[in-house]
Amino acid sequence: MYIVILAEIPGMIIPLPPGVAFSVSAERKVMAFVQRRKGPNVVGSFGLLQPLADGSKSAIKEPIPPSSANFSLSRLAPVVTSMPSSVARAVVPFDYGMVSSDPDIGILHPSAISSLGVYGIIIAGWSS
Repeated sequence: MYIVILAEIPGMIIPLPPGVAFSVSAERKVMAFVQRRKGPNVVGSFGLLQPLADGSKSAIKEPIPPSSANFSLSRLAPVVTSMPSSVARAVVPFDYGMVSSDPDIGILHPSAISSLGVYGIIIAGWSS
C-alpha cells in the first residue's frame, strides 16, 4: 500500500513546476496587454524561454538578509509559508484511486493545513 503511494507521489509533484511557470507566463502576457506594454511574447521567442529565465534568476540570486536579522529564521520562513499549500493538496484526487491521503476527511484537512501558513509570516517578521 505505502509503496504504491510512494510511486504515485512523483506523478503528482513533477507536473506542478512547469504548470506554475507557464501560468506565470500567461499572467505576464495578460498584464502586458492590460498595461499596454511589451510582454514576454513580443520581446522573446513567444515567451517560451521566460520560465527558464525566471528559474535561473531565482536559482543564482544571492540572499542578502538585513544585518540584524536571524539568517536561519529568514531562510526558514518561505519554506514554512509554502509547505501548507503543498500538504493541503494531499486529499485532492488526481485519478481514480490516486490520492495520497484519506479523502473521507473532506474539506477539514485543507482548511486546517492552510491555517498553518500564517506561521511562516510570523517567523519572517520575527527574524528581522
